[in-house]
Parts: sequence; structure tokens; C-alpha cells
Amino acid sequence: MAKRPEVSESEKKKEDWMNAKWRPMMGWMYMVVCMFDMILFPILWSLLQTVTHTPITQWNPLTLQGAGLFHIAMGAVLGIAAFGRTQEKLNGANNGGIQLPVGTPGPGLSPSFGGATTPSFGNTPLGVNTMSTAPAFGAKPLGPPPAAQPLL
Repeated sequence: MAKRPEVSESEKKKEDWMNAKWRPMMGWMYMVVCMFDMILFPILWSLLQTVTHTPITQWNPLTLQGAGLFHIAMGAVLGIAAFGRTQEKLNGANNGGIQLPVGTPGPGLSPSFGGATTPSFGNTPLGVNTMSTAPAFGAKPLGPPPAAQPLL
């Protein structure tokens, strides 16, 4: 198995944080909303009524208004997001769908500059095996070094 090339700091910064983190953020947001609506607000509601000496009434969770549509919608969003990420992992997606090549460098390419063009076998949607050649991510052919410029 070939080594995965290291991703430079500039490449890491290019990836949009929202694109990479939206799934966990949705899960955390849902958890926080449920904790506030089901735990914290009922306690604060009871304390407020006790302090103001008003008759104590039950807290009605805001997220259960409208037949709990919020929970149904969040279940759908998180379920589809989890399903989509699982499919990405099963299909070999890596950071936005880029697949890293497997194999040794071809002629004229150096592994330190992104790898090589290597043949890979894959399945088409119809199940027919085909051979395709895909260049490695960031692969550039080596050429002559640039001429030195005189200092003025």
C-alpha cells in the first residue's frame, strides 16, 4: 500500500471549515437545543415560578410544538448526513472526494511531487470492469529547472 502524501498547511487552510464540519455541528446543535428545551428550561421555569410566588405550571417544550416537527426534521437531516458520509467512506472518498493513487511513480514523475499516473481497475455503474488511467492529485511532470536570473 502506498504512502499517503502529506497535505501542506496551505492546502489545509484552503478547505472551507463549514464544508468540513457541518455534520458534527448539526449534531452538537441538536444536542444543545434538546438539553436546553428538555432539561434547563423546565428547571428555570419552575424556579422562576417559585421565586415570583405564582402558581406552578408545567413547562411545554418548544421543540414539541407543531407535532414535534423540529425533531422529525433534525432526525432526517442527521440521518441523511450520516448515510451520505457512510457512502463517501465506502466509496473511498478522502477530503471532498479525492482518491489518492496506489502504486509506484511512472516515468518522468517523482513521488515527492504528488505521485504518478498509475493504471487502476474499477467498476462502471453497469458492473463491467474497465481499466482507467488517472493522474495523481497534484502530480506535475518534472522538467528542466528554471534558468537563474541575474541579480541587478
